[in-house]
Formats: sequence, structure tokens, C-alpha cells
Amino acid sequence: MISLQLILCTFPNREQARQIGTALIQKQLAACVNFIPGIESIYRWEGNIEHAEEVLAVFKTSTELTAILIETLATLHPYEVPEIIAISPTDALATYAKWAVDSVTSSPICGCED
Repeated sequence: MISLQLILCTFPNREQARQIGTALIQKQLAACVNFIPGIESIYRWEGNIEHAEEVLAVFKTSTELTAILIETLATLHPYEVPEIIAISPTDALATYAKWAVDSVTSSPICGCED
């Protein structure tokens, strides 16, 4: 069974996505993060239909660290209710999945013990 998890999260801009992505890499909660700029979002917020330009970030982590990554991401995120969605891939290149999982499970610096 594959232990790789993908976490999708939108941000208001690339700089905030990069800052938070870097923090999660430094804490070894994510092995990699990709940024996809130019996302247009339409959503309902507090009774109004809103439009926003956003950046989509795709974080790679292990199943074991998913909950900690989500909690940390939610704490660092500028939105009141951030979009954070975990996806379990059914298949991946075995060597990539192993690298990603090994990158976060070797010695996480997540601060979980605090």
C-alpha cells in the first residue's frame, strides 16, 4: 500500500504560499510543494458570491504525517477557512513515493512534542 499523500491548498498569492510551503519543508512535514499560479476561484462566502485569483499548492507528505501537516497548515494559513484537501493516490512511481515518504519520516522537525 502506498503511504504517499497529496494535500491541496489555495493561497491568496504566491509569496504567502511560498513562505508557508518553505516552513512545512523546513519542519519536514512535506517532502515537496508545487505552486500553480493563476487559479480563479468562485465561491460563496458569508452569503455573497466571491471571485478571487489564487495560487494552488500541492504538498507531498506521508499518510502518517497528514493530520499534523493539515493542522500546521491551517494554523499558518491567512484564510479564516482555508481549503485544505488530502488526496490518497492509488498509484505512483515507487521510487518517487519512497523518496517523498522517506524525506518526511526520517527525522521530522514538526514540533509535535511541544
